[in-house]
Amino acid sequence: MNTPKMQTPPLPKGTRDFYPESMRIQNFIFDIWRKAALRFGYEEYEGPMFEHLELYTGKSGEEIVSQLYDFKDKGDRHIALRPEMTPTLARLVIQKGNSLKKPFKWFSIPRLFRYERAQKGRLREFFQLNLDIIGTESIYAEADLLSAIAYMLMDFGLKTEDFSIGVSSRKLLNAYLAEIGVSEVSKVYPVLDRRLKIEKEDFYSELAATGLSLEQTKKLDQFMDSKSIEEVEAKISSDESKAALDEIKQLFKTLQASGAGKSITLDLSIVRGLAYYTGIVFEVFDKGKSMRAIAGGGRYDSLCEKLGGDKVPGVGFGMGDVVLANLLEERGLLPSSKQSLDFFVASFTNDMDKIFEVAGKFRKLGYSVNHPLSPTKLGKQMEQANAQGAKVVVYVDGEKAPAGGFEYKVLSTGTLGAGTLEEIAQLKV
Repeated sequence: MNTPKMQTPPLPKGTRDFYPESMRIQNFIFDIWRKAALRFGYEEYEGPMFEHLELYTGKSGEEIVSQLYDFKDKGDRHIALRPEMTPTLARLVIQKGNSLKKPFKWFSIPRLFRYERAQKGRLREFFQLNLDIIGTESIYAEADLLSAIAYMLMDFGLKTEDFSIGVSSRKLLNAYLAEIGVSEVSKVYPVLDRRLKIEKEDFYSELAATGLSLEQTKKLDQFMDSKSIEEVEAKISSDESKAALDEIKQLFKTLQASGAGKSITLDLSIVRGLAYYTGIVFEVFDKGKSMRAIAGGGRYDSLCEKLGGDKVPGVGFGMGDVVLANLLEERGLLPSSKQSLDFFVASFTNDMDKIFEVAGKFRKLGYSVNHPLSPTKLGKQMEQANAQGAKVVVYVDGEKAPAGGFEYKVLSTGTLGAGTLEEIAQLKV
């Protein structure tokens, strides 16, 4: 009796397969991320793909569990796949304590997992660039991060008019809430974070449910509509509010000096839902806000303390690969997904040893090279060279080659020639 053939399970929902064509696009994004981070003086770090569940519940509360991939391991320990990198970073900082020379600038490109509804721009498994500065309360740390974002996006070919970095301040919002007599701030923030995603009537009713009066709600709504420093100045009165606004003024001044100022706007509607933010917060959108946020982050001076360590100031951001790739594709800025080779080594006589010998010499010079892996008709070899995007085909046994040299063909033009290995390596194609 024949055993029934197993049915191949489908791709898990919210995940992606990365065939070589997709990996070329992915590596293009990773390469620019990494080069930009290194250019700004950030050092790379990593951590485990899973952590103890309490690392996340300690930061965000038990409600975060519904958004995680969590499980009990064989030692009955409650584990979760990492949904973000900041808690891991905080754990690393707590573990090393004062032995870490501060301030320091680190970056990572982790693979992250979130159990939420998969939709355009949001998957259950994704990659994210994280840049963080730990150990300083200076506003110049925010300036460094925001400058890095602006220059990084321009490295991808985006222009300043293609994206906008909106800046707000939890410190300013806290001070203004105190000015208008709001005391239950923790209840208000989740509503403020949804402000632009719900109808105004619902926004007002949800704030009323937290205990705000209609007058307080109107003032808060008008405050969050402010589009300029001058508008904010006209609405605040406390020393705390003025100090928080002065911080934003200095940030904008420094960003102008760094050359990143054209992309920066004041946007007090940005709140960021995570409870651990304590100061400047920001989000990055395509100019028309037709997509989800490209990046977001802010200052989190109390996170290490919240997770059981000493109070260590920090500021950072995350930039996901999914929305960024969508934006680059829309702007025609993604590279070709086709393979590209410097040389393909071929043979009229299927001299495999000679093929490997010549390919090895080109590789020692630093070039990308491929060749047939079994005796094959020349026509099939040429098909392979074209399919793999080879720039030049080098024939190891052509009769017209000079002594010690080789015949070659430039595939883009059809140009035929002959020369030494060194001469062929110098071809400008």
